[in-house]
Amino acid sequence: MNKKDFIGREQEVDIIEKYYNSSKSEMVAVYGRRRVGKTYLIKKTMGKKFDFEFVGSHKTPAKVQREQFQNEIDKWSHSTGKIPKDWFVAFSNLKDYLLSLNKKRVVVFLDELPWMDTVNSNFLSAFSYFWNTWDSAKALLKLYVCGSATTWMVDKLIGDQGGLYGRVSRPVYLAPFTLAETEQYLNKIKKMHYNKAQVLDAYMIFGGIPFYLDMLDNELPFTVNVDRLFYGSDAPLRKEYDFLFRSLFKKSVSYQKVVTLLSKKLSGLTREEISAGCKLEGGDLTTILNNLNSCDFIRVYYCPNKKEKGKIYQLTDMFTLFHLRFVKRSNGQDKNYWTNIAGTGEVNAWAGYAFEQVCLHHIDQIKMKLGISGILSNVYAWSEKAFVDSDGTKWKGGQIDLIIDRSDKVMNLCEMKFAQDEYTITGKYSDTIRERTSLFKKQMNTKKALRCTFVTTYGVKENSYSDIVDNQVLLEDLFR
Repeated sequence: MNKKDFIGREQEVDIIEKYYNSSKSEMVAVYGRRRVGKTYLIKKTMGKKFDFEFVGSHKTPAKVQREQFQNEIDKWSHSTGKIPKDWFVAFSNLKDYLLSLNKKRVVVFLDELPWMDTVNSNFLSAFSYFWNTWDSAKALLKLYVCGSATTWMVDKLIGDQGGLYGRVSRPVYLAPFTLAETEQYLNKIKKMHYNKAQVLDAYMIFGGIPFYLDMLDNELPFTVNVDRLFYGSDAPLRKEYDFLFRSLFKKSVSYQKVVTLLSKKLSGLTREEISAGCKLEGGDLTTILNNLNSCDFIRVYYCPNKKEKGKIYQLTDMFTLFHLRFVKRSNGQDKNYWTNIAGTGEVNAWAGYAFEQVCLHHIDQIKMKLGISGILSNVYAWSEKAFVDSDGTKWKGGQIDLIIDRSDKVMNLCEMKFAQDEYTITGKYSDTIRERTSLFKKQMNTKKALRCTFVTTYGVKENSYSDIVDNQVLLEDLFR
C-alpha cells in the first residue's frame, strides 16, 4: 500500500498496519463522523488482505442481516450454508470458514457495525462471544471494525464494561481534513486548482469531509458546484442532512431540534435555554448534548470562573450550519440559489461566523504561528452581560470567542474576522476592544499580560487604530 494514496492519514495507516503485523489477535475500531473516510482508510490499507468483509444495513431487521451475512460467507467460501437462526450461529459459521483457510492470520472487516446491533437481536453478545472465544493458536484474527454512529462505537464497543471490556486493541478516531489537507485533496487529487480563499470557501460549507469534497466538479465554478449539489429537487446533497441524523441517532428528531435552535444563536446557548426552547430536560437532554458533542456537531465551553451551569453549547459543524442557514429554508426550485445570493449581507454574516468556526478547528495552527506550540495552555471562551458594579460603574458586557490562556503568564484574546481584503479597525471598534479587555481583566481578576490577537483572512490594515493589535494570524497561517 502506497501512503501517497492518502491525504493526511499517515498516522492512522501506520496504526492499522502495526496491528496487522503484531504477533497476537487484534481488534482495531475506527470511528468518526459519517462520510469522513473510515471505510476507504481500512479498504485501501488492508483490502487486499481481507478474508471476509460485511457491511451492516441501516434499519434492516436482524433476520435479513443474518441472511446477508451468511450470503457473504458463502461468497467468500464458495459454498452454501443455512441461514443462521441467530447471531451466535452466524458468527460460529464465520469462525468455521476462517479456520478452514488454514492461514497463520485471517483478516475480517465489519463495516457499519452499529447498524448490525438491532433491537433484541443479541448481536453484541454474539459478537463478544466470537471475539472472546477465538483461539489465536489456530490463527491470528485481525479484526477491523468501523461505524459512523460514534456514540455506539464509544459506549458499546470501545468503552464497554461487559464482555468486550478492554478487548479493543486500538481505537482510531478519524477526524475531518484540516484546511491544509483539504487544499491537498482538492488540488492534488481533484485537480481543482483552488487558491487558499477558494479552499476556505469550500471548507466553510463542507467542513473538510472527503466524501462531500469529492463531489466537486473541477470544470465548474465553485458557486455552480454548490448549486448543483444542494439546490433543485434532484440535488445529491439536499437530503443528506436528514439522513445524516437518522443514521447516527435514535430519536433523531430531538437531535435536530437542538441543532436547529443552536443555529439561531451562533454564540451558543446554556442548557437551560436549550431545555426551554426544545421542551427537553433531564437525562434525555443530557444524552443528546453529550452525543452531539462526541460526534463533533457542537462544542462545549465555559469560563473557568463560572460553575457547571455556565456551560455554553455552540454549533460548530460546518455542513450542518450551512444546511440550516441556506438549504433547509430554500424552496428547492431555484437551481441557481447560491449563485444568486452570493455576496449578500446574509451570506457575509454567515461567512463571518463560519470563519470563526474554522479558526476553532485550527487552534494548533494558530498556536504555531504565535510561536507557543510548546507552551502549556488552555483554550476557552468568555462572555459577560451588561451590569453595574459596586462602585456604580456601568459595564456594557461583551464576549470573546477564543482565549488562549498560557502557562507563561500571558493570555491571547483573539478576534476572528473574515474579510475580502485587509480588515480595517475603526475608532469605535478600537474602543470596544479596549472596554471589553478591561472588563475581562476585572471579571477574571487576572494579572497575566493580555495580548490582542487578530486572526483574519488577509491581515489588519495599518491605520491610526491598528496599534491595538499585538499579534496577527492570517488565513495562510491556518494552512500549516
